[in-house]
Amino acid sequence: MHEKIKRRIGYLVALADKMQDSEILEAVIQRTASLHPFFTIDFIHTAISAIREQMLDEQKLTAWLSPYDLPDQDSTTRIGIIMAGNIPLVGFHDFLCVYVAGHPMQIKLSGKDDLLFPVVFDMLCKIDTALPARAQIVDKLQDYDAVIATGSNNSYRYFEYYFRDKPKILRKNRNSVAVLTGTETDADMLALADDIFMYFGFGCRNVSKLYVPEEYDITRVFPHFDKYQWMFQHSKYMNNYDYNRTILLLNNTPHLANEIVMIQEQTAIASPVSMLYYERYTDPDRLREELALHIGEIQCVVGGDEVRQMLNLDVVPFGASQKPSLVDYADGVDILTFLKGL
Repeated sequence: MHEKIKRRIGYLVALADKMQDSEILEAVIQRTASLHPFFTIDFIHTAISAIREQMLDEQKLTAWLSPYDLPDQDSTTRIGIIMAGNIPLVGFHDFLCVYVAGHPMQIKLSGKDDLLFPVVFDMLCKIDTALPARAQIVDKLQDYDAVIATGSNNSYRYFEYYFRDKPKILRKNRNSVAVLTGTETDADMLALADDIFMYFGFGCRNVSKLYVPEEYDITRVFPHFDKYQWMFQHSKYMNNYDYNRTILLLNNTPHLANEIVMIQEQTAIASPVSMLYYERYTDPDRLREELALHIGEIQCVVGGDEVRQMLNLDVVPFGASQKPSLVDYADGVDILTFLKGL
């Protein structure tokens, strides 16, 4: 590994230390939570902890970057990054990839998450004093050679047209699913609650649908959701709950509900906020085919070792969907390989 890459790893490790117990960052966390109700203080701290532990650890960074043999010479290919804003600091991994690969970049933030990243970015600029000359936060991308852009399904169509002549990684809405076998422990189910409710379900790695065995009693899941009963006091979340519950009741749509979530049998993958879909399966082979049909909609599959063996698929352990590692590239597209090919 070249010396410049090693230095950048050192800078990132220093950033992790600087982010811990930072009064400046904490003040911005408080302000963000006051302006963006779905970004609660606890959820922001959870996102920051995941970044520090999974993406800014020296051993993990070294193991991640070693196979790529990144060049010591910085690139002149300019990258434009359009970040999403569905969960706190969701665009950090895109920035991290472009930073370690040595590309100049412009970063356009989402209006839904426009306070946290600038503080983290400024911290790194004070550690790596060469960074401000090569990376800027901008209101509009200009003079770029390639693009990494994340948005909704509607913005994806706009991105496709607008960036049609540029090398690009474009992302749209995805959701995650969990496969249950009925043998899960209480600890598994409590961890699954995190996969479902963390960040109010807005993340592409949030579980929006369960696949359960034919005879599975779906009401078994409800007691394990009690740790998120506090959402009943969150007015913005409950606005979604009340709206969706009203639609179901007006249409006489069969469903189950407790105080914070409705569960509906559905073939679709993406469920509205405050709702959880489920579908029954009988044959693992058919289920594997079903998941393959929806590969463009699914970010990750959550399950236990039994599911991994049953489906012969890579699965994310219960409770880990919102703790992506450095190699958990969004949509499965390897950003570093993309950047090396430019």
